[in-house]
Amino acid sequence: MKRNFNRRQFVGTLGMGTMGIMALNSCSSSSPDTILHNANIFTSNPGQAKAQAIALSNGKIVAVGSNDDILNLAGSATQKINIAGKTITPGFIDAHSHPASSGLRHLRSVDCDLRSIKAIQEAIKAKADNASPGDWVLGFKYDDTKTIEGRYITRYDLDEVTPDRPVRITHRGGHTAYVNSKALELSNITKDTPDPAGGQIVRDENGEPTGLLKENATDLLSNPPNTNTDKDWQDGVKLITEMMSKSGVTSVTDAYGNATSLKGYRDAMAADELSARIYCMIGYHGIDEMIAQGVKTGDGNDWVRVGGMKLTCDGSISERTARLSEAYIGRPDDFGIVVMDEEDLYSYAIKAQKANWQIGIHANGDVGITKSLNVFDRIQKESPRTDPRFRLEHCTVINDDILRRMKAMNVIANPFSTYVYWHGEKMVNYGEKRLESMFAVRSFIDNGITVTQTSDYPPGPYEPMMALQSSVTRTDMSGKVWGANQKVTVEEALKVGTINGAYASYEEDIKGSLEAGKYADLVVLDEDPTQVDPNTIVDIKIERTMVNGRWVYES
Repeated sequence: MKRNFNRRQFVGTLGMGTMGIMALNSCSSSSPDTILHNANIFTSNPGQAKAQAIALSNGKIVAVGSNDDILNLAGSATQKINIAGKTITPGFIDAHSHPASSGLRHLRSVDCDLRSIKAIQEAIKAKADNASPGDWVLGFKYDDTKTIEGRYITRYDLDEVTPDRPVRITHRGGHTAYVNSKALELSNITKDTPDPAGGQIVRDENGEPTGLLKENATDLLSNPPNTNTDKDWQDGVKLITEMMSKSGVTSVTDAYGNATSLKGYRDAMAADELSARIYCMIGYHGIDEMIAQGVKTGDGNDWVRVGGMKLTCDGSISERTARLSEAYIGRPDDFGIVVMDEEDLYSYAIKAQKANWQIGIHANGDVGITKSLNVFDRIQKESPRTDPRFRLEHCTVINDDILRRMKAMNVIANPFSTYVYWHGEKMVNYGEKRLESMFAVRSFIDNGITVTQTSDYPPGPYEPMMALQSSVTRTDMSGKVWGANQKVTVEEALKVGTINGAYASYEEDIKGSLEAGKYADLVVLDEDPTQVDPNTIVDIKIERTMVNGRWVYES
């Protein structure tokens, strides 16, 4: 259903349901509401890196300092919470994820994060047996390298359990789909169907489709009837932000939103069901309507804000379709897929640039990144802006020229933060040498490039402790080290996951570090990540998560 998305209505209604915010000078004239003391605080503030206590009022930080200094601010009504030596960090910012659509999928689809094709078949059959006539059976989070069979699931596997109704399973990477014969039939995909531009229909030795569709080939599928209501989207947002807050995430960038997901966030906020702040990027398909309605980057409030426009240049790392300059290991003729060429990217980017939108381009391979940088360079020369904060979403495989160009244009890097740890078994497709230039947090830091922490959930797990361990150790779940030269310190990784994420959404003045005047978004950890074995950081427990001065999660 088409929504008329009037800017004045959007900005006005975003004010509903939010807590009133008292100015800092007003806060300081009275005693704080709450003091957290006897804590080991990492602030992500270079002017005051560590502290023992923090004072809060009306959802904001009043003061940060020593136990004595902060406790002296207490009044008779101040709640004093003894943190008992536990560690406090700023709330973590997942700078690239897909919360609204993920929440909806958790409510409606089969979670295929299972360890065998047989288990997936059983889960799909159970869903099909309880589905209404005509319903598609949808699955998500399937991962071909995590199942014991060591192969892709095929149409024939799905036909065994659901021959009479269409099935579509999405890889957790989001760029490939696995369907049964009924879905192919309804979509008129046969052995004679040509591969679309920027996509591939995978075929067997006889030329028959196997059920695996890559990149733009997924667009050939007939769309299941859309029965999702506004309430479904709101419930999905409520669920996913609760899930993420339990892991310590207090802000999330939705990297491919639209008018419907924006409404879902707004509705959840109005119902006081939002457990994390949202910066919602808009997919390029919706940019014309947004510009026509006068909506632009930054509209909204500090709970739900319109982000940049999102474009897609190339394929996926986890699904091995990213566009590379050198072929995949073991596949000498496979260099990946370009989804949108430079002219297509430019045609949308220049419109957004002229309308004062931030622009993010999904680019994984070094070829995709180079094409994206060409677009940024071109639009900035044609229509210069003072602070565009161009974003490279994923920015995985880099080289020295890419680093130089990114630094010159102040381009923000948003690489996968949990991939080395979680997707280590896939790295053989890229090779050890190439891994020295992948997920290159060390290189970004050393070259003065802002780099953030991202999960891209569902493609990667969203837990910040996993992201810290992956960045600090560069070690996968089996103990294999990939690209040791890209290791960073825990302190560096904490800044990447907090203040850098705030900068990427133009919000570094209101969140991302623990300092006076910023929002009280923070996390209590049961251990200090700088003091444990780096290979056990993932086991650190989140004891509490606070957003806007309110505990949204307590263990």
